[in-house]
Amino acid sequence: LMTAAEVRNEPFVADEYIERLAWRTPGGGSRGGEAFDPKRLLEEFVNHIQELQVMDERIQRKVEKLEQQCQKEAKEFAKKVQELQKSNQVAFQHFQELDEHISYVATKVCHLGDQLEGVNTPRQRAVEAQKLMKYFNEFLDGELKSDVFTNSEKIKEAADIIQKLHLIPDGFLVLSLSSPGKYHDLECQLIQEFTSAQRRGEISRMREVAAVLLHFKGYSHCVDVYIKQCQESYVKEQLEEHRKSDAEQYLKNLYDLYTRTTNLSSKLMEFNLGTDKQTFLSKLIKAIFISYLENYIEVEIGYLKSRSAMILQRYYDSKNHQKRSIGTGGIQDLKERLRQRTNLPLGPSIDTHGETFLSQEVVVNLLQETKQAFERCHRLSDPSDLPKNAFRIFSMLVEFLCTEHIDYALETGLAGIPSSDSKNANLYFLDVVHQANTIFHLFDKQFNDHLMPLISSSPKLSECLQKKKDIIEQMEVKLDMGIDRTLNCMIGQMKHILAAEQKKTDFKPEDENNVLIQYTNACVKVCGYVRKQVEKIRNSMDGKNVDTVLMEFGVRFHRLIYEHLQQYSYSCMGGMLAICDVAEYRKCAKDFKIALVLQLFDTLHALCNLLVVAPDNLKQVCSGEQLANLDKNILHSFVQLRVDYRSARLARHFS
Repeated sequence: LMTAAEVRNEPFVADEYIERLAWRTPGGGSRGGEAFDPKRLLEEFVNHIQELQVMDERIQRKVEKLEQQCQKEAKEFAKKVQELQKSNQVAFQHFQELDEHISYVATKVCHLGDQLEGVNTPRQRAVEAQKLMKYFNEFLDGELKSDVFTNSEKIKEAADIIQKLHLIPDGFLVLSLSSPGKYHDLECQLIQEFTSAQRRGEISRMREVAAVLLHFKGYSHCVDVYIKQCQESYVKEQLEEHRKSDAEQYLKNLYDLYTRTTNLSSKLMEFNLGTDKQTFLSKLIKAIFISYLENYIEVEIGYLKSRSAMILQRYYDSKNHQKRSIGTGGIQDLKERLRQRTNLPLGPSIDTHGETFLSQEVVVNLLQETKQAFERCHRLSDPSDLPKNAFRIFSMLVEFLCTEHIDYALETGLAGIPSSDSKNANLYFLDVVHQANTIFHLFDKQFNDHLMPLISSSPKLSECLQKKKDIIEQMEVKLDMGIDRTLNCMIGQMKHILAAEQKKTDFKPEDENNVLIQYTNACVKVCGYVRKQVEKIRNSMDGKNVDTVLMEFGVRFHRLIYEHLQQYSYSCMGGMLAICDVAEYRKCAKDFKIALVLQLFDTLHALCNLLVVAPDNLKQVCSGEQLANLDKNILHSFVQLRVDYRSARLARHFS
C-alpha cells in the first residue's frame, strides 16, 4: 500500500503514481505475460481508491480545522493592532504637550540670558576700566609691578594693555615719560616672536602674534620680516640639511627646487613686470641658487662615483667574488700585446664556474643613475659649462660600466677559457659575448638619447664619439680573441671525441662482407656536439656576427675532418663507410647555412669517392666538376690512402 507521505510527495504525477502501484501489486507488472492477473490488479485498485477516499476525508477535516484556527488568530491580531494604535495616539498627544512646554521654558531662558548679559557687560567694562586705571597708575609711579609686565610669557596681555593705554588722550605722552621704550620693546618682542614662529612653521602662532601687532605702528615690519624669511629660509633649509650628509637627497632637492622655481618664473613672465622682466627674474633666481650651482658638478661627480662603486661592489659581494687586479704598465702591456699577436694564454687560467660576471640589473642601475645625472646636468649647469659637465658624467659611465664591469668581465672570461687540448671543458665565454652585446645596445641607446642632445652643438661631440669608439674597439678586440679561443676549444673537444671513438678498423674492417653501410659512432658524437655549438653561437651573437663566427667555425670543422680522414688507410668497404661519415658531416654543415662551409664539405665528399672508385675510372672522377679545379697533390693524397694503392695497376691508372 502507498503511504500518505508518498501521496503528498511533490511533484505528484498521477500516471507515475498508478504505474508504481501496478508494479508493486503481485501479478500486475507483466503485461500480457503468464503471470499477469487482471482481477488481482482490479481488486488492488478498488481497495486503494477506498483508502484514498478515507485519506481525503481525513485531510479535508484537518484543513477545515486549520482554517477555523487561522480565522480566530486573525481576529485576535486585528484587535491587538487597534489597541496599539490607541496607545500610540495617547503617547503622541503627550509628546506634543511636552514639546510646547520645552519651547516655553527655552523662551524664558533666552529672555533671562539677555537680562543677565545686559547687567554683566557694563560690569565687565567697569572691571576692565579699573584694571587699566591700576596699570596706568603703575606707569605714573614709574614702577611696573604687575605680573603681566614682568612675565615674558604674558607678552600678548601686556601688548593689549599698552595698546589700550596708548589710545587714551595724552596716554602716549605719559607712557613715554614714565617708561621710555616699553612700547617699542614690546613691539620688537612681538616681531621676534613672529619670526621664530615662522621658522618653526607654527602658522597658528604666527596668526595670533600678527593679530596683536595689527594695532601697533610697527605692523608693516611684520610683513617685511615675513617676506624676508620666505626668501632666505626655504631653499636653505631644504638644501643645507643634506649638503654634507646625503649627496643624493641634496641633488634631488636642488633639482626639484630649481625646476619649480624656473617653472614659476615662466608663469610670472605672463604678467606685466616691466620691459626687461626676463633679466629681472633670472637675477632673482640666480641670487637664490648661485651658491649651490657654482659647485654643482663637483657634487654630482662625487656622488656618481661613490654610488657607481657601491653598485658594483654590492654585486660582486653577492657573488662572494673578490675582484682580480688587472694590472697596467710595462709588463702587463707587453703581455697584452704578445697575447693579441700570438693568441696564447699568458698567466694562470681560472675556473669561472659558469659565471659571466655581467649583470643586467647592475647595468640598468648604473644607466639609471647616469640618466638622472644627465637630467640634473641639463637643468643645473650653466649653458657654457653644459658640454664639459656632460662629458665628465659620460666619463664616469665609461669608467664604471665599460671598464670596471664589462672589460673586467671580458678579462675574467678570457682567463676562464681552457686550453684547446682540455677534455670535457665547459665553454662560458659565448655567454659573456651574448650579455656584452645586450649591454652594448643599452649603452649606445643612452649615449644617443641622453648625452647627444647635451653635446651635439659643441666641440665635445667629437671627443665623446672618439672615446666611445676607442672603448668599443678595445672590447671588440677582446671579444674576437675570446671567440677565437673558444672556437679552438670546440675543435679541441671534437679532436678528443674523434680520438676516443674512431677505430682503425672502422675504415679497414677485417670482414669486408659483413659490414653494414652506416656512419660511425665517432661521426654521430661529433655531429651532435657541432649542432649544439651552432645553436649556442646563434643565440649568443647578433646581426652579421652570427654568419662570421659560424663561417670560421665551419672552416675549422672542415679542416679537422679533412686532416682526420688522412690519418687512416681505407679498404673498399672502409671507403664506403668514410663516404657515409662525410655525408653525415655534410648534413650537419647545412645547419650552418653558410654557402662556403657547405661547398667545402661537398668537395670533401667528392674526394672521398676516390677511396672507392674503380681504378679504371680514377681519371674520369678527378676531371669531374667538383674535383677538376683542385690541386693534383690533394687528389693524390686521397688516392694514396687506399690499401690497394701500391698495386701497379692503380698507380698506372692515376698517373
